[in-house]
Amino acid sequence: MTDALGSDPRDLAPPRTVRIALDDGSFVLRSPEPLQPYARRIGDWLDHWAAATPDAPAFAERRADGSWRRLSWRQTREQVGRVAQGLLGLGLKPQAPVVVLSDNAIDHLLLMLATMHIGRAACTVSSAYCRLTKDYSKIQGILATLGPALVYASDAEVYGPAIASAALDVPVVFSRGAADFAGAVAFDELLRADETPAVREAFDAIGPDTHAKYLLTSGSTGHPKVVINTHRMLCANQQMIAQVWRFLAHETPVIVDWLPWSHTFGGNHNLNMVLCHGGELVVDEGRPAPGLIERTARNLAEVRPTIHFNVPRGLDLLLPILEADDAMARRFFERLRTIFYAGAALPQATWDRLQVLARRVRGSELWLTTSWGSTETSPAITSAHWWLDRAGVIGLPMPGTELKFVPVPGDPGGKLEMRVRGVNIFPGYRDAPELTAQAFDEEGYYRIGDAGRLVDDAHPERGVVFDGRVAEDFKLTTGTWVNVGMLRVRVVSALAPWVQDVVVTGHDRDQIGVLIFPTPAALAQPADVLAGHVATALRALAAEGGGSSQLPTRALVLAEPPNADAGEITDKGYINQRAVLARRAAEVERLYAGADGVVVRQDAGTP
Repeated sequence: MTDALGSDPRDLAPPRTVRIALDDGSFVLRSPEPLQPYARRIGDWLDHWAAATPDAPAFAERRADGSWRRLSWRQTREQVGRVAQGLLGLGLKPQAPVVVLSDNAIDHLLLMLATMHIGRAACTVSSAYCRLTKDYSKIQGILATLGPALVYASDAEVYGPAIASAALDVPVVFSRGAADFAGAVAFDELLRADETPAVREAFDAIGPDTHAKYLLTSGSTGHPKVVINTHRMLCANQQMIAQVWRFLAHETPVIVDWLPWSHTFGGNHNLNMVLCHGGELVVDEGRPAPGLIERTARNLAEVRPTIHFNVPRGLDLLLPILEADDAMARRFFERLRTIFYAGAALPQATWDRLQVLARRVRGSELWLTTSWGSTETSPAITSAHWWLDRAGVIGLPMPGTELKFVPVPGDPGGKLEMRVRGVNIFPGYRDAPELTAQAFDEEGYYRIGDAGRLVDDAHPERGVVFDGRVAEDFKLTTGTWVNVGMLRVRVVSALAPWVQDVVVTGHDRDQIGVLIFPTPAALAQPADVLAGHVATALRALAAEGGGSSQLPTRALVLAEPPNADAGEITDKGYINQRAVLARRAAEVERLYAGADGVVVRQDAGTP
């Protein structure tokens, strides 16, 4: 077992911040440590490690037969160069992105890196738009907006119908089944070209503000927008992280990761950390879903990562497997330095279970930590780079960023909107000048839409607490404000282990309610028994006090899990509150139709 992070001053930067009060009641936090120099281009990392540690493991994925496909840093650089030459040979239309429509895989990675290596933007789109639906209107709209120079997908049988429906006049590339799609190019064809000086010429022309990626917003606040990510943003953000996670300078990160490259957490934060520090990334074919989480557990035990990145939903599903198998848990924890969660707040009950497990299989607790940011911030703004006692703190602004807290007009609770400025902030939305202008205030701070507060006003170095989405909160008809983000975490913790997540209701009503997504174990309970568990937990929550703004009086246990295809759960694995409320309006009406209490759907559990 490795020593706990933080026991050596070389591991983590101490929590420090500077608070600057402004005349209008706002204030700014910034790190006292200046941002150090950072790489000019993403490809600089690849070139460096291919030369410095050519034979070190870089990337791996499990084949269908269970064997591993592995690439060293030298092999990765060689194949990226070949694909880059292949792209140049296709004569792609200028200023248009290379679009990927499928899940994480090594071919996907090589194409993405090759695209950025020659100064083009790569855009990975969630595979759900093609794979989990026969309604291709969304992907058609996305492709029309992006105007791609080339479209890639792993398998023509799976993704071909969606691509064909878009009627694109651009090259289409598949790793499998290209011969069955008219005019398509096999990915292996791109690997056959020898790299020429033209690749280096294109690489040398890349500047810090060259577009590296386009990412679509998750859609949790409306129609997806195309976010520009520049080489400067992505490279600077990894330097920020390196200055607070000092152990990365002397410990090569090894990660097993399922988080999709269509989202900034997996595609920028995690993948770029491996690229920046010459680590190893094992593509995890598992997911935080029944039937797939078992693959993740197997991969974690086999690879034994040094850092584990996940979302709270993923940890909730992983925990029962590890709790039931000490040998598997011990292998997972053997080299583990930290568990990092993001995408949503971690319920305290999940935090406590992780630490109980860590103490049992490794003899000590583990450093649990988080960060906060968005697609537009590449992504990390804050980092909790010190030992935390409990969930809730999102850290402090890292070197190179400024975090501004602005009072929300009319909010009686003194809610503070967070805005951010720094070299890691995006220049705007692609081809959307009006949306871009609306995203920034008059001082150039990005309006991220989240609220936050200090743990301790007298000691800002203790960190910032996430305080929900500004637009998510609502008033009851009594005029009482409801803080949805904080209430959700409180309810999920109180209802553990019976719920995966909840959606808070009550807008334009006089009482708070919750729609409950139960765990598989909860659904196995008889309906009356499950209702009793939920009612007992809600009574215990009421006994803690807090008034009408913090106490649900009614609950509805749903039988149907959150539907990703309908937008109810995002690629990050968290619940889209707005989408659930819109799609399940009938359930909300049912929730308020009867008396206070708990209702279990008749098709949930055993009658």
